[in-house]
Amino acid sequence: MREQVLEKASGEPLQAANRELTYSHAIREALQLAMRRDERVFMLGEDIGVYGGAFGVSDGLIEEFGAERVRDTPISEAVIAGAAIGAAVTGMRPVAEIQFMDFITLSMEQLVLQGAKMRFMFGGKASVPMVLRTPAGSGTGAAAQHSESLEAWFVHVPGLKVVMPSTPYDAKGLLLAAIEDDNPVIFVEHKLLYRTKGHVPEGYYTVPLSQSEVKREGRDVTVVATSIMVPRALEAADLLAQEGIELEVVDPRTLKPYDADTVTRSVCKTGRVLIVHEAPKTAGFGAEVAAEIVAGEAFDYLDAPIRRLAGLDVPIPYNRELERTAVPQVADIVREARALARGEY
Repeated sequence: MREQVLEKASGEPLQAANRELTYSHAIREALQLAMRRDERVFMLGEDIGVYGGAFGVSDGLIEEFGAERVRDTPISEAVIAGAAIGAAVTGMRPVAEIQFMDFITLSMEQLVLQGAKMRFMFGGKASVPMVLRTPAGSGTGAAAQHSESLEAWFVHVPGLKVVMPSTPYDAKGLLLAAIEDDNPVIFVEHKLLYRTKGHVPEGYYTVPLSQSEVKREGRDVTVVATSIMVPRALEAADLLAQEGIELEVVDPRTLKPYDADTVTRSVCKTGRVLIVHEAPKTAGFGAEVAAEIVAGEAFDYLDAPIRRLAGLDVPIPYNRELERTAVPQVADIVREARALARGEY
C-alpha cells in the first residue's frame, strides 16, 4: 500500500513519475524541496557545505541556498545538536547532521536531557521541530568507531522519534515528514544504502512517521527487518521462493512511534516470525518487536517460537570477513527463515 501524499508546492495533486534515484539523491531532493518551501528550514553539520558531506548527500546545496542555510560547523557534535535544539525552540526548523552515528554519543546530553524533554517540561508551550540525520551501520571497513547502529538507545528515550528508511522512496518521504514534525526526530541512514536505487516520484510527498509497510507478501514466515536488512530479507525471500518457501517482509520504517498492527496482521497470517536487525541482539529493537507480538493478538497464532537474528555482541571489526560475520547477511536470513518454515527449531 502506498500512503504517500503527493502534491506540488502549490498544493495541487501531482502524478507519480516513473523514475529512479539513488537513496542519497532522494535525501538531497527532500532537503532541497523542504528548503525551497520553508525559509525556516536550514542545515548544519561538519563538512556539509563546500565539501558536500562525508557521503556526498548535501553536494551542491550550498550553491543554491548559501552558507547561511547550509552551515559548516566546528568539529563538535554537542555544538551541532545544541545549536539545532536552540534554533528549533526559537522558531526555526533545522536539519542537523552527525557525520557518523558513533559520534552521536558526544551529543547525548543535548538530545536526551534537553531536546527530548522540552515540550513536556514546558507543558506543550515549546516545541522542538528538528531533525538529526546520521549515517549508521557497517560494511565500509570503517571499524569499531565508525560502524555502529545505536538506534535502540533513542527508541528508549521519551520525546524522540526514530526513523530508519530502507528505500529511496521512503527516505525522501520520511525525511519530508520528519522536517514537518514538531518533535525531534533521529533520522538514521545506512551507509550501504546511499548508492542503492529505487522508484522516487517527483515533487513533494510525505510518508507518515507511524506506518510499517509490507515490502513483500508471503504465507510461510514473517520477516520483520529494518534498514539494510530489508533489501537483504527481500533477496533471501527470492532465494527461498525457489524452494517453495514464501517470506512476508515487513519494514517498520519508523521505530518510534512503532506500528505494531501491520506486524500483528502479518504474524496472524503466517504463524512464524523472524526479526532481523544489524544492531547487537542484546536489548536491540527486535526485543521490543518480540514483546509486542507476545503481548498481543498475534501470540495465539504463533506456530513456532519467535526467532531474532541480529548483530553479534562485539565491536565491529576492521577485517572485512570478520565485519561480515558480525552482522546478519543474506545467507543467515535464508538459513533462519528456512528452519522456521520447516519446523526446525
